[in-house]
Amino acid sequence: MLYAIWVLFVAGAAYSVIHVVRKDRRHQQLTADWPRVQATVTGSRAGWSGGTGNMTHSRRFWPKYQFSDPHGRTFTGESEYSFGKQAVPGSPLEVAYNPANPNESFHISSQTRATLGCLIPFFAVFAALLFRFIGIFPLA
Repeated sequence: MLYAIWVLFVAGAAYSVIHVVRKDRRHQQLTADWPRVQATVTGSRAGWSGGTGNMTHSRRFWPKYQFSDPHGRTFTGESEYSFGKQAVPGSPLEVAYNPANPNESFHISSQTRATLGCLIPFFAVFAALLFRFIGIFPLA
């Protein structure tokens, strides 16, 4: 029974990581040829993290930003990435925008890659430790 739970945990963690990696890769391919500009933070939208399972809810902030294209037209957007602290209005933010439709823009952040770089080894070690623990303390 414990092995079945372990397999479900590993499968769920693997699915989640693969989903995030694919989404990040698609996002990078989409914005690879888009111009990058310095945007200015104009405010933030506040919300709460999911708090699934035993995790507690935490306050999160999605920065809103404004940037100009080479023709001087101003556009606004909101970051997909949330932060634990509210961004200071007036602070810079790197943004990539679609030259065919500048209303489509994305905040460029290495946050996803850094998080994945930490989470993948953590899940691997955690899964190995759980497997070892199940082998030491079988419930029969």
